[in-house]
Amino acid sequence: MQGVSSNLSLKELYEIDDHLWLEQTIKLLKANHLEELDLENLIEELDNLGRRDKAKVSLLEQILRHLLLLQFWTEEFQYKSGHWKAEIRNFRNQLKRNLTTNLYQFLEIELASIYYDALGYVIDKTEGKLDNLPQSCIYTLEQLLDINYLPENV
Repeated sequence: MQGVSSNLSLKELYEIDDHLWLEQTIKLLKANHLEELDLENLIEELDNLGRRDKAKVSLLEQILRHLLLLQFWTEEFQYKSGHWKAEIRNFRNQLKRNLTTNLYQFLEIELASIYYDALGYVIDKTEGKLDNLPQSCIYTLEQLLDINYLPENV
């Protein structure tokens, strides 16, 4: 294999320098040298990539939590709205940097479940004081990801 010391297999390279391993793996894939791939570690990396993407669900949940607090916790609005808006922007920026087509589709499918989790958090945080919280998600995924979207009454 070109670019890797003849004394190191791709599998050994993975243990020493995973970034170089990745570069070499990409070169092999592009050259269609599939027989030279380190399949065991490639499968592990792809599996980890999928899990890392799904971990981004927490960012969407954070956006939902802060939108609900911003829109419905009126007694705290004066004191906390700036913080909540900044947090919404922060989480949207993080999610935007990591958003792939597959992650977008996953978030679309899981939106109701993610909303339910965010709703539970807001109920606990406000100690059940808010009786006006919608029981199902009132935001579209596009609104949740839109850096400039805020509910009308905010």
